[in-house]
Amino acid sequence: MIPFSDEELMQPVRNVIDKIRPTLALDGGDIAFLGVKNGTIYVQLQGACIGCSSSGNTLKYGVERQLRMDIHPELTVINVPHGMEHQIDAL
Repeated sequence: MIPFSDEELMQPVRNVIDKIRPTLALDGGDIAFLGVKNGTIYVQLQGACIGCSSSGNTLKYGVERQLRMDIHPELTVINVPHGMEHQIDAL
């Protein structure tokens, strides 16, 4: 169980996303932080990351790994497909 509320996670997650962003930008990609719900972090890979065959690895071994190391080992990250930004509850 994650010992933080969704509100408490917001700023630390933003900090980690900002830390990861320059690495993604090196390959023409980017990431948008969409929110936290029940301890699950919702992001959207952007730029060159869209449709990239390595985007799944980037999400799990880049983004999620860094969030787990910096914040809490039980965090989960979900990449929200483009066009579904306002339908996070449906994921």
